[in-house]
Amino acid sequence: MKLHTHLKKTFLVGCALLANTFLSPAALAAGDEYSFKVKNTTKELITKILVSEDGEKYGFFDIGKGIKPGESMTLVWNKDTNGQSCTQWFKAVWESGEEGKPVKFNFCEKGLEIEF
Repeated sequence: MKLHTHLKKTFLVGCALLANTFLSPAALAAGDEYSFKVKNTTKELITKILVSEDGEKYGFFDIGKGIKPGESMTLVWNKDTNGQSCTQWFKAVWESGEEGKPVKFNFCEKGLEIEF
């Protein structure tokens, strides 16, 4: 059952990223999807963005080759996650393998920009 839940969450995150890649920003803004920006304020490449509703079991956003130092990336939640809490735990993983401390954010907040 845990594997099924993990696969479902991974699938949902993947769908969100595909929507972000193939749909125009105007089309995304027209729906009920939630988006947020992640900015890398460090000197090291961010290779993973981890997210958790309960702060214990983490899924991830596929951010391709990563977020370079000084750059930002907009991430969009899939509509299938709309039933989840707006408050989620969030952390970054850098190229060195270092994992940041989890930080709680309200993803329903408009214009949310998270900096690492």
